[in-house]
Amino acid sequence: MKVDTDGPLYDLARVKALAANEDQILLWTAKCRKDVLNLFESDLVQVAELIQALTTADYIDSEWCENGQGALAACDAYRIRRQETIPATGRSMTVSYFVKFAIGKTGRLVLMVSCHV
Repeated sequence: MKVDTDGPLYDLARVKALAANEDQILLWTAKCRKDVLNLFESDLVQVAELIQALTTADYIDSEWCENGQGALAACDAYRIRRQETIPATGRSMTVSYFVKFAIGKTGRLVLMVSCHV
């Protein structure tokens, strides 16, 4: 469900500052944990690098997201396209990543709700 807003809920510079320390990233949903495991072998450093690469132009919208245990968070959704070399083929291709996140109530964690291609 969309949040009624004209732009991102969270200042991207603040999110990037928090995510600079991977210990401040919490994979908030079971699906996000599974997706990060599949994409990055649960390497939060790579998740942090993905967040660091986001720009305001990557913003899609803001949405209410549920963590599977009844808790809700108002999240910003972004899509980033990156050139990556695919290990199996050695070829370069554009990969689109979709991420959704919120800043936790304490203001000290980035709650990753979604991270997938």
